[in-house]
Amino acid sequence: MNSSGFTRAVENRYFEDYVPGTVHEFGAITMEEDEIIAFGRRFDPQVFHTEPEAAKSTMFGGLIASGWHTAGLMMRLFVENYLSRVASLGSPGVDELRWTKPVRPGDTLSLRVTITRTRRSRSKPDRGIVHSFIEVLNQNRDIVMSMKALNFLLCHSIELPDHG
Repeated sequence: MNSSGFTRAVENRYFEDYVPGTVHEFGAITMEEDEIIAFGRRFDPQVFHTEPEAAKSTMFGGLIASGWHTAGLMMRLFVENYLSRVASLGSPGVDELRWTKPVRPGDTLSLRVTITRTRRSRSKPDRGIVHSFIEVLNQNRDIVMSMKALNFLLCHSIELPDHG
């Protein structure tokens, strides 16, 4: 799935290409059981992430991916498909990170990113801030994770302040 709607490829995308109200969809990446277990053992060693048999007796009824693993795969799709390769200046953080449904082995994840707001910097006219609402969807189009992100991006053209 790749219905981005951007007019420029990710290799040549700047602040001006991120239009408020637009929705972009990208995917897909499949959760593999061995990767879920390996990630869980290394970073989130809870039984429902690391032991398939023992996980059956938990509230999840089976093995599930760590939310942090899901977030990492989301970031992979976000960087590969959405975030500019020439203009990205990083992020000050995310807000309202939510894991709303378990992710299981074999689930195929994709992204839906809505650009909620953009603002050009007043103090640094060569850049702007893009606010995005990111939803991670499984193969049934159920939302399994969501968050609000901020990204700093270089502008393609510089607007100089008007000193009237």
